[in-house]
Amino acid sequence: MSNFHKFKPTDKMYNVIGRNYSLISVLSRFGLSLGFGEKTVREVCESQNVDCNTFLTVVNFVEEESVGGDFVLELEHISLEALIEYLKQAHSYFLDFSLPAIRQKLCQALDMEPGNNDITETILMFYDKYVEEVRRHMDYEDKYVFTYVKSLLDGNYSGNFNIRNFAEHHDSHIKKKLTELKNIIIKYYPQTQCNNLLNASLFDIFNCEADLQMHCSLEDNVFAPAVAQLEAKIANEAQG
Repeated sequence: MSNFHKFKPTDKMYNVIGRNYSLISVLSRFGLSLGFGEKTVREVCESQNVDCNTFLTVVNFVEEESVGGDFVLELEHISLEALIEYLKQAHSYFLDFSLPAIRQKLCQALDMEPGNNDITETILMFYDKYVEEVRRHMDYEDKYVFTYVKSLLDGNYSGNFNIRNFAEHHDSHIKKKLTELKNIIIKYYPQTQCNNLLNASLFDIFNCEADLQMHCSLEDNVFAPAVAQLEAKIANEAQG
């Protein structure tokens, strides 16, 4: 039986976070601050000018993906403006904080065993290529996809692009490079001691991978369908 629990506007916000700690990242990407006391989800969102329905759509999607369940997407409850801002903040988190922090920790861990210079250079080379793939993917979304959707929201639809093109730029290359990186560390890095910092770095890489996969899944299964619905609506209005 599924353990999926659908969060509601009347739920206490601290209960939402207490049930699934990974939702802390959702809070920060919506710009919601901690210290909300006994306030409900609706009260916290309204006090910090966040669209409550969009927030709940995201947290329920993440919860469903985490534990398995019967999440049903209700497109009428999504503000694309709010969702785009959420996705942009997620991009900033990965590119400006998480990935640089992992690299710094990885460098410190690899420096503990100076006799492995060649393999160290290979690991950092693969890591930097991985980050570059992530950056290219997210820059494309920031510069083209989100700009396109904002144009749709203004009622402009040329037909030269549609959200189906979006999937073509998704994460196959990212996954391949990350798999290569993890294989090098796990299979071929010759540890001469228990390197807790390296193990912690590898743990961070796995966590970041899971976070990125959730991010891409949200784009594919929530963002893209919402945009497709908007495209269809504008196209029908133009014909009618």
